[in-house]
Amino acid sequence: MTSTYALNNATLPYILKLANMGWKSALKQDVHFLAGLNVHAGYVTNEHVAKALGYQYIAPETLLSDALA
Repeated sequence: MTSTYALNNATLPYILKLANMGWKSALKQDVHFLAGLNVHAGYVTNEHVAKALGYQYIAPETLLSDALA
């Protein structure tokens, strides 16, 4: 039970931020959210994930520039 409360306390602020801002605004305004993005629109946006799986890496800033405008 204690671990559930700890997990809730650690993640709830991020969940609320995403819910209140929407994912596009959250990614635009918080580099930590942007760094946590792994895949978008069929493209791998996390360099380490792309390398580990042998996929082409596309920087999220580049891919999302139109979506974040």
